[in-house]
This record gives sequence, structure tokens and C-alpha cells, in this order.
Amino acid sequence: MRVALFTETFLPKVDGIVTVTCLLLDHLAQRGVETIIVAPRIGRIERYNQTRVHSVPAVTFPLYPELKIGPSNYTTYQQLKAFKPDVTHFIHPVCTGLSGMWMAKRLRIPTLASFHIDVARIAHHYRVGFLEPLTHWLTRMIFNAADYSLAPSRLIMRQMQAAGVQRVGLWGRGVDAEKFNPRHRSAAMRAELSDGHPEDVILLYVGRLSSEKQIDQLKPVLERVQGTRLALVGDGPARRDLQARFAGTNTRFMGYLKGERLSQAYASADMFVFPSALETFGLVVTEAMAAGLPVVASRVGGVCDVVQEGRTGYTFEVSDIDAMINGVARIAADRGRLAQMGRDARTFAETQTWGAMMDEVIGHYARLAQHERVTA
Repeated sequence: MRVALFTETFLPKVDGIVTVTCLLLDHLAQRGVETIIVAPRIGRIERYNQTRVHSVPAVTFPLYPELKIGPSNYTTYQQLKAFKPDVTHFIHPVCTGLSGMWMAKRLRIPTLASFHIDVARIAHHYRVGFLEPLTHWLTRMIFNAADYSLAPSRLIMRQMQAAGVQRVGLWGRGVDAEKFNPRHRSAAMRAELSDGHPEDVILLYVGRLSSEKQIDQLKPVLERVQGTRLALVGDGPARRDLQARFAGTNTRFMGYLKGERLSQAYASADMFVFPSALETFGLVVTEAMAAGLPVVASRVGGVCDVVQEGRTGYTFEVSDIDAMINGVARIAADRGRLAQMGRDARTFAETQTWGAMMDEVIGHYARLAQHERVTA
């Protein structure tokens, strides 16, 4: 089988979309599926693993400088035609993907589109809610243009259906239970996360430091739940403001971590806190659970698909700070209960393998390709 993928963001940028895309490409290579990927030009990457990368000229998106945008072009069309894919997969098509979808339709190649960016919630969060009807219309138009669509969580699937998307299924998210594992616990890392106070309850956040993550809402948790400390792993445009806001509190900014140090950071904390206002899934939540941490998180993305209330953590409505504080306090109050909830979180995470999730996508590819052969 041959699959052509189109994405709006790729390496060297690192985010949740790029992570899922790379994991998918790795899995397709393991299953013997030939792939190419088309993406806006950010760096000089010509190949990832066994996948050839076709970069299209791109410019900086003014409202989000970290993002480059650019349409697929005639060279893309020629390469797509020469590759002769059995199916095309569009990672939340916007610019590169939309023009690529037109090319795939012209070449009579089946199209699959997966949802990764909740534009409607972004508009609401940034107080431009008057754009929400437009975002719903765009979601309906873009994803109905594909032969089939995939949502990352049940919440997003319901939202897509409410917006009028007709053919939509579920593509859940998995976790690498070896990379994120309690066995990576490290006394040295715990001392680093806690600024030399490993006896305290260490709250961990991993992700981008940006306004939509609402990290500032964690300050009242530190103020009202005695014996807690906060470690923030990640970087982003809000770091300077957050450092000013958390000055004088028990907070450690760890910066961007990867590899063994990231695994150690997860495993060496006590609890994962996630007050984000915007997520399509929230991969870091499942990663934390795999590392043996109970979770206190807002009800966004796939959080409610993976957190079992009162058993592996607690969830709360976005911006309900009192409920977040209550969840943290209930877990922190009993070390024995904290440990048991962490073990239960690990047990659940072990059932959420990437292999099973990616094989479901390959099943969709095969079904779409077979349908095209039958109707051709």
C-alpha cells in the first residue's frame, strides 16, 4: 500500500500534531506501507525515517509566528501523480492540505482527513467568538470534502457531527508505555523538580507555555494546598509572563526536556495538573498516566476518554479553579491513595497502545482504497 500525507506543520517544529504524525509514519514503515509527506518548508528536512518529505514554499502566519503556511503547487501535483498512492491522508487540511485535496480529487485518489485543531474553541478563547459560525462552516466544508474523517476524541467527534460533518469516526491516541514508565523515577530528577524539597507533593505540568494552557490558574493551587510544589516542563511565548506571575512561589521552570530527562520528569513527580482551555486530545495526560501519575485536568479534548473520575484522577470544567484545587487537595491529602491512583492510572495507560490505534488508521486506508477499486 502507498499513502501520501499532507500536513500543515512538520519537523523541525515540535508539537502534538508533529508527534502524532511522526508516530504514524514510523508505524506505517513498520507495516511495510510506502509513504511520502507534503508540508510547508520550515527547515531542510528531506527525509524522515523511510518517508520522503516534499516541502512547499511557505510564509510566516502573522497571527501565529511559529506557523508557516503555503499551498501545494504544480511540483506537488507531479510528485503525487508519480507516486500513485492508494489513499491520501490530510492532517487537518487548511492551506497545504486543501490544495492537496483538490489534487487528490482530480487524480481520483481516496481522501481521509483527520481533525487536530479546535479552531472554534480557539476563537472563543481569544474572544473572537463572532467567528465561531465561520469556523463551524469551514469545518463542515473541509471535512465533508474528504471521503472520510477521523476525530481524536469522542468530545471532538460530537462537535464535528454538530457542525454538520457527515462521515466521521474515531482515531484515539495511544502512549509509549516504555518511554513513559514509573521505572524512570529518579531521586536526582525529583530533587531538581522540587528545588531540593523532594518530601513535598510535586505537581507537574508538561506542554507549551502559552495563554490557552491557562497555567496561571495553577498559582492558587500552590497557595491553598499546603505542601505542594509545581514543576513546569516546556517553553513558549508566555514563559516570561509566567515567571513574573509565579515569582516567590514554589515553582520550578524546567524548560524544554526530551528523551530520558523527560521520562524521568514524568516518573519523578506525584501528580499531573492540566488546566488547559484548548485541546483536541491532550497526549501529555496519557503520558503522565503511563508514568504512574494521577491526573487533575480540565474537561477538554480526550481527557474524559482516559481519566476515570475518582480512580485515576479528577476532571473539572474549564476555568473552574475551585474544582481544580479540590481535586488536587483530595489526592494530596492521602499519600497511600495518591500511590494507588497512580498505579491505576498506569494500568489503564498500558491498554492504550499506539500500535492498536495506528492499525485502525491502516484499516481505514484499506477500506477507502478497496472502495475506490470497486467503484472505479
